[in-house]
Amino acid sequence: MAHSSFAERALYFVGLLLGRLIYHVRTIGQQNIPPGGFLLLPNHITWIDAIVLQLACPRPIRFMIHDAYYRNRVLHPILRLAGCIPLNPRRAKDAIRAAAEKIRAGEIVCLFPEGQLSRSGTLLRLQRGYELIARQAKAPVVPVWMDELWGSLFSFKGGRFFTKWPREIPYRVLVAYGRPLDGAEADMATVREQLLKLGEICYSERPILREHLANACLRGLKRKAFQTAIVDGIDHSTLSRGKLLGVAIALSQYLKSRGQERRIGVVLPPGKGGVVANIAIVLAGKVPVNLNFTSARESIASAQKQAGLQTIISAQAVAKRLENFPWTPEVIHLDQLLPAIKPAILRWWLLGLITPVSLLSRLLGLPRRGDRDEALLLFTSGSSAAPKGVALSHRNIIGNVSQFAALLDSRPEEMILASLPFFHSFGCTVTLWYPVIEGVRIVTYPSPLEAAKNAALIERYRATVMFATPTFLRAYLRKAERAQLQSLRLTITGAEKLPGDLARAFEERFGKPVYEGYGLTETSPVISVNLPDPVPKIAGVSVQPSSRPGSTGKMAPGIAAEIRDPDSDRKLSLHESGMLWLRGPNIFDGYLDDSARSAEVLRDGWFKTGDLGRFDEDGFLFIEGRLSRFSKIAGEMVPHEMIEQKVLTALKLDAQAERLIAVMSVPDQAKGEALVLLTSIEIDAQQLRLALRETEVPNLWVPRTIRRVDAIPVLASGKLDLGKCKELAAAA
Repeated sequence: MAHSSFAERALYFVGLLLGRLIYHVRTIGQQNIPPGGFLLLPNHITWIDAIVLQLACPRPIRFMIHDAYYRNRVLHPILRLAGCIPLNPRRAKDAIRAAAEKIRAGEIVCLFPEGQLSRSGTLLRLQRGYELIARQAKAPVVPVWMDELWGSLFSFKGGRFFTKWPREIPYRVLVAYGRPLDGAEADMATVREQLLKLGEICYSERPILREHLANACLRGLKRKAFQTAIVDGIDHSTLSRGKLLGVAIALSQYLKSRGQERRIGVVLPPGKGGVVANIAIVLAGKVPVNLNFTSARESIASAQKQAGLQTIISAQAVAKRLENFPWTPEVIHLDQLLPAIKPAILRWWLLGLITPVSLLSRLLGLPRRGDRDEALLLFTSGSSAAPKGVALSHRNIIGNVSQFAALLDSRPEEMILASLPFFHSFGCTVTLWYPVIEGVRIVTYPSPLEAAKNAALIERYRATVMFATPTFLRAYLRKAERAQLQSLRLTITGAEKLPGDLARAFEERFGKPVYEGYGLTETSPVISVNLPDPVPKIAGVSVQPSSRPGSTGKMAPGIAAEIRDPDSDRKLSLHESGMLWLRGPNIFDGYLDDSARSAEVLRDGWFKTGDLGRFDEDGFLFIEGRLSRFSKIAGEMVPHEMIEQKVLTALKLDAQAERLIAVMSVPDQAKGEALVLLTSIEIDAQQLRLALRETEVPNLWVPRTIRRVDAIPVLASGKLDLGKCKELAAAA
């Protein structure tokens, strides 16, 4: 501090002393701090980020402060004494020059590149001013990330500053310094990428990720034990959180007594039984395997064999409907067993109410650590091949629940319609584990396809959140009334691309926008989601956008991304189109007993999604399609999904009805691949060619063959059954 005055040094030490009383700051990557002057670029979450950064840095930092705050009557003497540099947008050159001089003199200058506090906890668009400072100073740029400040007293979580109780005192914060970037390479895309990577490193250090899922469930169900956890949409009975815990513990003790089998199958639709069975299996220290009972018999048998299942939990009513199901040697029917263990349920319910979480965990013999051990096993839909076993760890599930909770920021009155099947990763995480752990109420219904029944439940119980796929939304357009969906604040779709005309039709019909998200079974599944834009307090004032049409939203916290060339794996800018690779606590560790397939998609902790995408400058992710749904014709990448949209538009077909067409490809000696259009309606080839030509569709995009089929094959989730579609295309 050779260049600073005595007053500056005194303020520095007093500030550090006070800061350490409130914050416990841990730092990683301090070796990345250059010895000379440099520009520090952090994320911006709270009003006191500057104090946290100074606590995490062994040298004094000069902060660039917006002129309006610098000139504030109360703050000005302190900020001037601290050597802050005022930043006036009208005289930005003065601030840039002053910052560059300090850096050249060997000092650290900090600029918050987002230019404002995040109102959502996610990284905002970076402003360009920092590049000019780095160039003028001819000095390195160091990105830095502050973690776990979202939710603190000085953050905007819950839609307000200051009026929250601190989670703990001293408040724990992790700060990570990235590698220094040369001024020339520190463009906006590169700095954003580095900040997201630091955010992922910090998030992956959170102690909660090492927990066991059973303990997370215990803590979640013990909170507000008398509050309703589940409303069953079939018989309208309810189950409180405390009673749900009592039933689940009693069943878990029964499962423990039956032997050492590692995994137990579940064949139950969304409902009380399905929730109880899954929690009980986890509390018993075993792994639940929710089986897709809508699949073909061979797929189900394959999944059972891969999982080594000997026992399935189901119900008599379900078993009667599934006549051709390949049942395991042992089947537990909940509707028979639970009445028989009623005394044990009562005992555990009462004990659960009065026993602290830590003591109850010891009583049940639950492991303290789960971390990377297998927590549950799901199977991919088998849309392009035999189902693959995706073993998700405790870290994956707890991590994705905490990421989704940060995005959704649920309200006390929240009620989720839970009709997505638990064998689907979307339904499993967001309508089973998320509500259990985070204390959100659900109203269940066994099938998402029965739109009229689901709409009636939304109306009756004032549900606020609905998760669906585009296929299921089409059913609401046909069978639901506008008044029935008026309580919804969020309608979120996933599993397949949301067609723009379907989203517009839904909003016109019900007055409710649809928000598209993105995820994969291998990512537990939530990666990104659009959310409602904040409502400005003053009309006409711009707000930080939370949604963007055509995108799948902003990524959840704790996920890092890279865009790479699909052929060579060469790293591209985040703003270029290419293969999307991801890293984060929610990324799985590999396919079940399949090291070859795992090695194809996992590399040094990075997961190759198989999807082509790009990011815009605000951080919104645009998915341009699965690589498997592109053809390489005469050296050009041809997108199947885009061609489908062009065909529907050209022929003026109703995309809101059930799926009418599918574009597939077959090998072709001359051009590598040729397109085949599968259609469930009569289409005249000549008429289609003319209609596509009028809309200026390239000749390469025009399907060479049209094949009429009875129906376009789809899976229970509404996704195309790519395996069956390929067979039909090959036969053409």
